[in-house]
Amino acid sequence: MSRRDSLLAALVAVIWGFNFVVIDWGMAGVPPLVFAAVRFTLVGLPAVFFLPRPRVPFRYVAAIGLLTWAGQYCLLYASIGAGMPPGLASLVLQAQVGLTIIFAVIALRETPSRRQVIGVVLGAVGLLVVALGKGGHVTAGPLLLCLAAAVSWAMGNVVSRAAKVPGGLGLAAWAALVAALPAYLVAGLVDGGGVYRQALDAFGWQAALSTVYTVAISSLVGFGIYNTLLSRNQASAVVPWVLLVPPVGIVSAWLCLGEKPSVAELLGGAVLVGGVLIASRAKARSAALVEPSGLGAAPRGDGRAAVRTR
Repeated sequence: MSRRDSLLAALVAVIWGFNFVVIDWGMAGVPPLVFAAVRFTLVGLPAVFFLPRPRVPFRYVAAIGLLTWAGQYCLLYASIGAGMPPGLASLVLQAQVGLTIIFAVIALRETPSRRQVIGVVLGAVGLLVVALGKGGHVTAGPLLLCLAAAVSWAMGNVVSRAAKVPGGLGLAAWAALVAALPAYLVAGLVDGGGVYRQALDAFGWQAALSTVYTVAISSLVGFGIYNTLLSRNQASAVVPWVLLVPPVGIVSAWLCLGEKPSVAELLGGAVLVGGVLIASRAKARSAALVEPSGLGAAPRGDGRAAVRTR
């Protein structure tokens, strides 16, 4: 990755790390799944009227909407609702880093470099240290839901990388709109039909400000940059930067909520940062990537951005 792309990836990590504090502050009283569905709706509308649909087969947009948006956030919110501590959830969710690299190897034939593997392993060690430092104890159900959210996000990353959409902002908006209806339906199925009225009654100014941040900054800016980075860099070079999200989240909670981190959390965060730096500085491969069959490709030569599969 270039220095510019590395700085953009770091910016995304800061945006997403602070996002946990903003969500926690704004979601008081609002049912989590409806809160997520409102976020999807406002990310997609009215943006889709100004941003053209990505020039790739719609199945890519739909898959990213269902995996990166609906799957990840509905499973994550369900996990938190079932008792998963939000701070610990932000850590477990980062299992998507290693899963993305594994899925990219299988589906896209992207082989990570030795430095990237070392960086991801260090990042995983850092996550473990931070998790132990937080002392979170959860039952299997919430933990499995959070891991499933990580799997869904990782699969969405690989689809986004396969699609190679040049405009990350348009992809974020259209994919979020795809996710909105399934999210509303899941909210009704899980919490009952009265959940929509409950959400409307509880949606005050804090929820509104929180939604502005999650929609404009975290979703449109964050995922817009992130999808763009995935379109022009190997997944194994981009995704490790997300390991910086938990340290940013811990520091944000410390400064904004008074949640002072333990020594183990600070040590684990330092290991995380080191792992990301090692993984992100891995030398780019000079050999061309091999394209596998089965993912499909857009026509080349019509002036449009081709869908390059691996």
